[in-house]
Amino acid sequence: MAANGKNGNPEKILILATDSCAYPGADSVGQSHSSYPGNTYILRVRAPVLFPEHFYIDCFKKGIGGILVMSCGEECPYEGAYKALAKRLDRVYANMKEQGLDIRRLRLTAICTVCNRAFLNEVNQMNNLVSELGPPVFASH
Repeated sequence: MAANGKNGNPEKILILATDSCAYPGADSVGQSHSSYPGNTYILRVRAPVLFPEHFYIDCFKKGIGGILVMSCGEECPYEGAYKALAKRLDRVYANMKEQGLDIRRLRLTAICTVCNRAFLNEVNQMNNLVSELGPPVFASH
């Protein structure tokens, strides 16, 4: 069950799940009849490295409470994509700090095709965090 944030509504969690690893991992959660919070939205993506840096900030501005980037990790079928993604997210973290956003709202994790426990753990941890933090608040400049 989704815990409510400070505004009384569940904070939304966006998951970018890679087509070749994390999305099948999420699917295995359903096949095992496990459940996760209803405030979770899974977007099946070819490779999260395709998303520009501003995408993440825009999501927070639109009310997404937390983002999980679930990838294949070093096992990514696209050579160099994981390292490029990690570098991109480092720049996003720096931007988040500049804007006063808690960087824990964005997390990169590797999820395999049968990692349903890891998937559930990541989602539940993020749900607890965004419930505690409430909606994203940007520092005023």
